[in-house]
Amino acid sequence: MQEPLVKIFSGRQSRYLAEKIVEAYKTQLGKSEVICFSDGEFQTSYEENIRGRDVFIVQSTFPPADNIMELLMMIDAAKRASARKIVAVIPYFGYARQDRKDKPRVSIGSKLITNLLTTAGINRLITIDLHADQIQGFLDVPVDHLYASVIFHPYLRSLNLPNLMMASPDTGGTRRAASYAKGLNTGFAICYKQRSKPNVIEKMQLIGDVEGKDVVLVDDIIDTAGTITKAGKLIMEKGANSVRAMATHAIFSGNAREVLANSPFEEVIVTDTIPTNTENFNKVKVLTTATLFAEVIKRVENYESISSLFNLGSNIK
Repeated sequence: MQEPLVKIFSGRQSRYLAEKIVEAYKTQLGKSEVICFSDGEFQTSYEENIRGRDVFIVQSTFPPADNIMELLMMIDAAKRASARKIVAVIPYFGYARQDRKDKPRVSIGSKLITNLLTTAGINRLITIDLHADQIQGFLDVPVDHLYASVIFHPYLRSLNLPNLMMASPDTGGTRRAASYAKGLNTGFAICYKQRSKPNVIEKMQLIGDVEGKDVVLVDDIIDTAGTITKAGKLIMEKGANSVRAMATHAIFSGNAREVLANSPFEEVIVTDTIPTNTENFNKVKVLTTATLFAEVIKRVENYESISSLFNLGSNIK
């Protein structure tokens, strides 16, 4: 019996998601190993034959930096083991907020990461809800940029909110909120913030009428939760019936969990691109991306359309 051409492997920190992906794909997770040494270095290896196989490596690149290094070493090992094709599946693409020089003499972290991925030997990248769309142009290999809207839309419809309205916690997310509003046939509002310094908001204003509305604040990332929580409080002050937060990547750094727990949000809706501990955190609703990634891997292998997954009304079965 011929072995399957597709082999799906995982880095240590994304194994929880990779296991769900292979279950949806109806295959087994590939065997790999990471040996850790006393000086902090580690070595990756594949514990099965991958010669001539299409290798998909699932690993998000959230901190620590070891996650990026582990992914790079797995890519290098696959290349040296004569894999036919190497696809990096990066649910959360770290350093995506460093996509340009915003002041003199700074690095462009996302460009550096894409250079490292290319040098290591990837043939393709699959990711979801990049913070900056232009990062796709940093690579000279195909990039499948997925959208969590195909997961969030059905969930929002299932809530049957009588006066649903989308909102963006800042002007940078206007396009995203407008896209959700169009897909769900609702209006949208925008919060405008001014910062005195990084992670500190001086003042915020609301553009749009939210009175009597069930508002969903949508973003790609919740990090410290300061901006989205302030926006939620402002929306409730302006007469909204309810407010929810929704974001693809739940970084939850610092005291974000405490901030969100004490926020006016009825729900904090996120995906599983980053592992989220929901213990004693009943406001959080985690939706899985596993079925979406499994379907995209299948379509990549069969040279089928991926963009059709994100047509209005499309559902991932």
